[in-house]
Amino acid sequence: MDVLDKLRILSDAAKYDVSCSSSGSGRKNKKGGIGSASINGICHSWSDDGRCISLLKILMTNYCIYDCAYCVNRSSNDLERATLTPDEIVDLTINFYRRNYIEGLFLSSAIIKSPNHTMELILNVVKRLREVEGFNGYIHTKAIPHADKRIIDEIGLYVDRMSINIELPSENGLKLLAPNKTKKSILTPMGNIRNRIVETREEKKKFKYANSFVPGGQSTQLIVGATEDNDLKILKLSEGLYDGYNLKRVYYSAYVPVAKSPNLPVLDSPPVIRENRLYQADWLLRFYKFKADELLDENMPNFDLSLDPKCNWALRNIGIFPVEINRADYNTLLRVPGIGVKSARRIVAARKFGPLNYDNLKKLNIVLKRAKYFITCNGKYYGMSSMNPEKIRKKLIYGLDRNIFEKQLSLWEMGGFNDKSLHI
Repeated sequence: MDVLDKLRILSDAAKYDVSCSSSGSGRKNKKGGIGSASINGICHSWSDDGRCISLLKILMTNYCIYDCAYCVNRSSNDLERATLTPDEIVDLTINFYRRNYIEGLFLSSAIIKSPNHTMELILNVVKRLREVEGFNGYIHTKAIPHADKRIIDEIGLYVDRMSINIELPSENGLKLLAPNKTKKSILTPMGNIRNRIVETREEKKKFKYANSFVPGGQSTQLIVGATEDNDLKILKLSEGLYDGYNLKRVYYSAYVPVAKSPNLPVLDSPPVIRENRLYQADWLLRFYKFKADELLDENMPNFDLSLDPKCNWALRNIGIFPVEINRADYNTLLRVPGIGVKSARRIVAARKFGPLNYDNLKKLNIVLKRAKYFITCNGKYYGMSSMNPEKIRKKLIYGLDRNIFEKQLSLWEMGGFNDKSLHI
């Protein structure tokens, strides 16, 4: 099999992994080297089928010794398989980079022979790219559960970001669909990577030329919809990963029904709206100081698919609204639907020059079609006649045109029709 065929198979196999992103890395080019991850980071975008198109995003191999029920590369699946050698991956990366096709490498892999053997091959790739080819561009690799800490520690010295995919949000889910993986086998290396990142950051404060270790941080991926785990469980897991393991990002991937198993749900299509709601809630955790327990609880363990989590939270806490835009503090403004982090900062800064009116808010790019139901401006309320959460909810979902559909239409009430024209 030639390299192009391998590339076709392994790049297609990699599209189910969404946990690649920009580097956020400060790795600069060195004299005589090529590439840089420091200036403007890595520009990335997504193709229609989910692949990241600015990175060379491939698997090293899709041969796998594991038989995870949800995975397209499971050992029992009958599909075309291939393996790229470390030399082939290095050559592809360098040649694609020189042609300006890519700006970095995202390298993942199924498990061939053993976790240690697979990680040794990945180490071979990144070591050669950095030390032999002088490649200083962005590199993101996987850390495979059950692999030795020694190998992961060495790879971390060469890459910008590393990720260990949790995939299934609960221990029960792992037992059911991925029995070769355990919670401990995933969280232990994740904790080791966190500790090494902290150690090297401290070393760099003392020693200018101390080595960096995974300077872009670590990330993970959770599959949504392959198990019965609800949104509350998924979000609390994400919260714990951010707080306890200093993860840079948690990615959510709607389960794509690529396999049939009595242990898997029967889906017509991937739950992409649910995935989107989780991304929105994740954003609220990281930048809006929300807690998972505020957004969901045991009585409502899943997000309303028709309304974003922030609006949903506001309607469930309608008693604290409306807030006066000229007096509310920064943290309160962050909780108003339609007001983001930048908008809240702009409001706080603009208020220093005088009270804001409704027109001022438009100029500050506040999303007033949502915010107007939850704020007053100089004591004036521009929302509805009452703070009825159900009526506001309908307005937020359906907009002004909702009144049209709330009433059965009658042809005879539509003045634009000529009755005579209906006599056929």
